[in-house]
Amino acid sequence: MSPTPYTARSTPKFMQGSLCGLGWTAMILRELYRHSPAPPPREQIPPEERVQYHTYWRTDLAAFGPRQEWMLKSFFATQDIARSRLILWSNGDLSHNTILQKWLRRYPNSFALKVVDYQTLARGTELEGSELLNVNDTKAWIDGDLVRLLVIWAYGGVWVDMDSLLTRDLAPLLEHEFVTQWDCYDKKYVPMNGALMHFRKHSPYLCEAFHIMATSPPPRKGTTDWGALLYLKLRRRLIAEGIPPFKVLPFCFSDARSCRLDNRLPDPFTPDPADGRWTMGYGRERGGELDKALGKVFSVHLHNQWEKPYPQGGWVERLLLQRYDERIRAED
Repeated sequence: MSPTPYTARSTPKFMQGSLCGLGWTAMILRELYRHSPAPPPREQIPPEERVQYHTYWRTDLAAFGPRQEWMLKSFFATQDIARSRLILWSNGDLSHNTILQKWLRRYPNSFALKVVDYQTLARGTELEGSELLNVNDTKAWIDGDLVRLLVIWAYGGVWVDMDSLLTRDLAPLLEHEFVTQWDCYDKKYVPMNGALMHFRKHSPYLCEAFHIMATSPPPRKGTTDWGALLYLKLRRRLIAEGIPPFKVLPFCFSDARSCRLDNRLPDPFTPDPADGRWTMGYGRERGGELDKALGKVFSVHLHNQWEKPYPQGGWVERLLLQRYDERIRAED
């Protein structure tokens, strides 16, 4: 398996074996820009050529409703929708859902619905035709972990768990292929999480992941055998073979709740305290320290706590939900 970073084969011939000083590099860049066509206007980028974002909803476990809609709103409010497309994958037809129909009409080039076809998505992998493609559990852990790998293999792009609220544009992260750190405690066998991940289409990293899945015992139901444990096996195998591994983003970028009480975001489902303060006396008001911290992370992961409401007037409503609506309305 070849590493993802550029190799001599992908290096332009005029750069192979050369020592590119600043002057030489500047000359090359001038030539490249002089002969390169101008990029297309942002609104003209075809949907399939945009950065693909993927998420998943199990239609047999719960209906897609207003609570799930907030993830969509967070995407439309924070990402460059002229260069991005969000694909909502499901195990059943969601095209008749009135909430989703509304967003499909509003963003026809930036939003799409697709039903998972495991056999089609697995083409070209060691799981093609395997009975392992039929596994699932009542928590949607096993099939959720499988779907994220298959859709990124087939399409490339970013995976975002449905139980997430995006806080800013993810574009600065997309230089690298990555998963995320589980939390700040550095657990021995679950140090990585796939709630937010990015891999390129037909990534060699994913190819190796499918090999591990195909040659290992089937995943146990209700486990992260195809999630955190798989990422750990894959990363260790790459390092053992001297292959540069994928990156692991710090937990705070996407799951800043998962740390000590004095070093984490507040509980999204607990009302703000009477004094309106956060850790170390910091404020929770707009423009306050909590607001600034949210501007430095990329997502808030809610860990499937769908039954818990956001407190009325709480920090999630004030600093995130209201802003999503304001930004989307501003586009009208």
